[in-house]
Amino acid sequence: MTARLVAGARLFFLSAFLLAGIGAFGRVVGWVALTTTLGPTAYLLLAHPGSVGARLRSAVLAHASAVVAGLACLAAFGLWDHPSIVVQNHDTARQIGAQALAVGLTLFLLEMLDAHHPPAAATALLITSGISRPGPPLYGMLTGLALVLAIAPLLARAASNAAARRGRDGDGS
Repeated sequence: MTARLVAGARLFFLSAFLLAGIGAFGRVVGWVALTTTLGPTAYLLLAHPGSVGARLRSAVLAHASAVVAGLACLAAFGLWDHPSIVVQNHDTARQIGAQALAVGLTLFLLEMLDAHHPPAAATALLITSGISRPGPPLYGMLTGLALVLAIAPLLARAASNAAARRGRDGDGS
């Protein structure tokens, strides 16, 4: 029970620190950098750093594939300048088609590239729903993703090294 409490507290503080920093950075540059795809990506990188889904190669290729799939589906369905589902308070048949196809295409690409990173499906949905549309919303999401992919592994490694030092020094259990 104590080990779970310590691990949970570590994840709480690391994720809150990471995401608050990214949100603050986005605010400074005028973009929304904190999007829904960052939460599950941060979780994988912080909680399961040794998993296939947390490998940098998998995460980068997966999110890149999702961006390509999302943008391609926006173009194919004629939604490039269409209002987002948030603005409309609903989605249209074309948006639903683009969203479904973008996620399907993303999952296909992840399998073909052997780059398994489930949060990428959220990236495809954010783009095709218009929430992270081309322009500043997309730039913000991509900046947030880049920061999570760069910083989360460093935080996970630092926390792991600190725990190992405490264990060696007899301060932990």
